[in-house]
Amino acid sequence: MNAVMKKRYYLSKSLFIKGLQCHKALYLEKHQPELKDPMTASKENLFASGHEVGRIARGLFPGGVEIPYEGLTHQEQIEMTRSEIEKGTKVLYEAAFSHDGVFIKADIIRKGRRGWELYEVKASNSQKDYHSDDVSVQYYVMTGCGFPVSKAFIVHLDNTYVRKGDIEVDKLFAMADLTEDVREKQPAIGAEIRNQRKMLSGSLPDITIGKYCFDPYECDFHGHCWDHIPEISVFSLKGVSFEAYKFHQKGIVRLEDVPLDDLSSKQRFLIEAYLEKRIHVEPDSVRAFLKTLRYPLCFLDFETFMTAIPPWDGIKPWQQVPYQYSLHVLEKGGKALKHHEYLAMPNVDPRKELVENLMRDIPENACIVHYTAFERTRMNELAGWFPKYRKRIETLLDQSVDLAEPFKDKSVYLWQTLGSYSIKCVLPALVPGLNYDDMEISDGGTAMEAYFRMCQSQDPAEIERIRKALLEYCKLDTLAMVRIVEKLKEY
Repeated sequence: MNAVMKKRYYLSKSLFIKGLQCHKALYLEKHQPELKDPMTASKENLFASGHEVGRIARGLFPGGVEIPYEGLTHQEQIEMTRSEIEKGTKVLYEAAFSHDGVFIKADIIRKGRRGWELYEVKASNSQKDYHSDDVSVQYYVMTGCGFPVSKAFIVHLDNTYVRKGDIEVDKLFAMADLTEDVREKQPAIGAEIRNQRKMLSGSLPDITIGKYCFDPYECDFHGHCWDHIPEISVFSLKGVSFEAYKFHQKGIVRLEDVPLDDLSSKQRFLIEAYLEKRIHVEPDSVRAFLKTLRYPLCFLDFETFMTAIPPWDGIKPWQQVPYQYSLHVLEKGGKALKHHEYLAMPNVDPRKELVENLMRDIPENACIVHYTAFERTRMNELAGWFPKYRKRIETLLDQSVDLAEPFKDKSVYLWQTLGSYSIKCVLPALVPGLNYDDMEISDGGTAMEAYFRMCQSQDPAEIERIRKALLEYCKLDTLAMVRIVEKLKEY
């Protein structure tokens, strides 16, 4: 019986980290894993990025030996690791260790003069506070196995690195020495492992939802633990500081039940507008905004992708790269609305062709209309990549207008948006019947995932289907802006 229990509650680094975030999540992982949320394409892409970054980081310490995991038991991986160490191997990738019932795979270990150096590789652009927990549990296991660890590091992508030619591994990564912090955490690590085992041997922990459901990672059991929260709730309000979790702890979930006297004026405004189905408009502010528009009006929207490893020259880790745009052009005098669009072919650097097409499609002296600052940032980056167009792009940006502003500053407030000024919320509220509901691609994240699928596909029919869906989605984003301006003119 003891052997069975020990095997059942065997921990890994990832399980320990899950339990550190929430004991209930760890319990469900061990006892009811079928309740996990389905794996999303975005998470799959994130895991794939992590593996790629880990593989490339090995170039910091070349010539090492990898301890494989496919087809091998934990014990076989541990024995292989020990064998390599006994042979005098100085660098190991994915070395396996187990101590106190915790199994780990260390990204990189290197034998130094004073002991083993431990390197945990992260695909993020900076060191995060919670990264030290990953390193600390590995330090606990390795030292518990009798392998002295002299140094412990986090290796992360350097957000100042710009690719030029082949990837320069030593410049792509930065390191943070966490040795002292990790050593200080050792007593807490051992205590937490014991707490997790004790918890796993009992009944489901009585833990309600909280900020830890998303911090530092979104929990795999979010759908299960949040299934009692209605579609519209105290968690729905956006753009204000609102202690939704405190209300939830008091049993208040519906907006109708929130005591208005406990709220700030901004919070109260949003809830009362929703309850009364009220639209708030400041006509003078709207008219002042509309005066900033001038013909020809060019409604612009980009779609972008980003990858951990810069794919081409001039790009940083996780930098947004535009691969598509939609442009609706409206001339003065009621002329017909014109539409231009561009979508790059898969697996090519899209930037040069995109900017050339965009500069051709935008008429002289145009007023660029965008929604939030996203397009401005992308245009500035295009100017940096292609100095030939810098002057013209800077002129266009000087004449650009952010259509989100009247909704952001609440010159126009629509009760259905619950404080959000996202175009996905504003459009259906302001222009009934025009929305993203029935589209295959309905947001920027899904569009990025579709682009990645298109780049990976070998099926011409699938590629064509994805292209059509991407073009339809991006086109609606700029058509939405046209219709929003038309509605604003009615005020």
